[in-house]
Amino acid sequence: MRIFEMLLIAFNIFLLVWFMFAKNKSQRQLLIGFGISAIFTLLHVVIEGVRWQMIPAYTMTVVPLVMLAIRLKSKPDEGLANKTSAAKLIMLSALTVIYSAVAVALPIIFPVFTFEKPTGPYKIGTVTYDWQDHQREETLTPESGDKRELMVQIWYPADATAEGEKVKYHSDGDVFAEAYSKVMDLPKFLFTTLGYVKTNAIENAMISNQESSYPVLVFSHGFNGQKNQNTFQIEQLVSHGYIVVSIDHTYSSIVSIFPDGRVANYVPQDSDSVTYWNEANEVWVEDAKFVLDQVEKLAKADPDHRFTGRMDMQNIGVFGHSFGGATATQMVMRDSRIKAAINMDGFPYGKRPVSAGELKKPFMVMTADEGAGTEDFAGLIEATLSKDADAERHKNYWLQIKNMTHMGFSDFYLFLPLYEKIEGVDIRSAHHLINDYSLDFFNHYLKKQPLKLLEQTVGDHPEFTLQTN
Repeated sequence: MRIFEMLLIAFNIFLLVWFMFAKNKSQRQLLIGFGISAIFTLLHVVIEGVRWQMIPAYTMTVVPLVMLAIRLKSKPDEGLANKTSAAKLIMLSALTVIYSAVAVALPIIFPVFTFEKPTGPYKIGTVTYDWQDHQREETLTPESGDKRELMVQIWYPADATAEGEKVKYHSDGDVFAEAYSKVMDLPKFLFTTLGYVKTNAIENAMISNQESSYPVLVFSHGFNGQKNQNTFQIEQLVSHGYIVVSIDHTYSSIVSIFPDGRVANYVPQDSDSVTYWNEANEVWVEDAKFVLDQVEKLAKADPDHRFTGRMDMQNIGVFGHSFGGATATQMVMRDSRIKAAINMDGFPYGKRPVSAGELKKPFMVMTADEGAGTEDFAGLIEATLSKDADAERHKNYWLQIKNMTHMGFSDFYLFLPLYEKIEGVDIRSAHHLINDYSLDFFNHYLKKQPLKLLEQTVGDHPEFTLQTN
């Protein structure tokens, strides 16, 4: 819960208990109680915003006024305390406990969550682009002549003096709530809190001059995910000196919102055919290649003069989750610009089969310990761990996280913590593990820093198992 939500709920529960059971409450005390509660409510509404999960707490604010009205209308010998029998006292106690529990539970079950502050020395800047590939037709719309259009967000190390309001997690909370509701077939109200979530990034902040240039990482989301679904990971990498370029794969993302207000909703693509998904993945690979082409143009001559000469295009990595992990795997095999890649729980769909000896560059696959993280990934794991003549130059790794699920590799459980409890996942610990190993991997292969974890922790551990070739 947010700070004023906690203060408001705590004070209002105190008020509720006091006004229900304390004797000899004066009119002045009732008015003071209402006044303090009203101030907390006003601060919460102005600073944090109204949300439906707080309705029970809002209602408690008017309890002192109700009590005052009852007292004013009652005869002197008809006060509430004098009329309260033992049975009524028990009933009031039960109702108070239930009501207070609901008031506390709703904001906790449906929280306005916060992203942890990244541990790196850099602040975070971000900017968003609308790029159209005039060479490719859009195949997921009925209109002929449509060109493939992508929303792309770039995060970058910001200057230490950068100040400004932190950008929202979702640019339009209502549109995203509607999209999540449709895709997940759940009530829209479950996702309305997403509109209040803020990140650690500052829009259009000055890029840091601490380093002359920064390695570039391309991120590809999961099917019906979206470009900032791994903000927990992206912000951590950026804070340690990386520029991260994330793609909304239009019509395969949960929703894309373009600057002119157009909304591109997710288009279901249900098929059991591996051939179909291999072909679908090719669209994502072409998206990634096109975006990388645009990034190269920014690195040479950014019209906004932000990234010109500041992107280290000799050290480019790629990472992705689920279907985006398959995209990352294809990119590291097929695009000579990519030096290293991480696939997070992504089945190896793609035009080019993944087999032993195919992964000629540094590569890490992260999997959950249930479902797709085991035998379904056998071919990819075999290719990851296969020995070859270049093993000393480009070691590959398999990190299997215990007590983990497929969606744990994204922000998903942060905004639906009830699912985290049901699945038995400790998402904050899992995210720390993902961040630590992602950073160690890219630091070594893109920044030439010594490994701190990957070689030192090979083997079985309480939270994970790590294997390497």
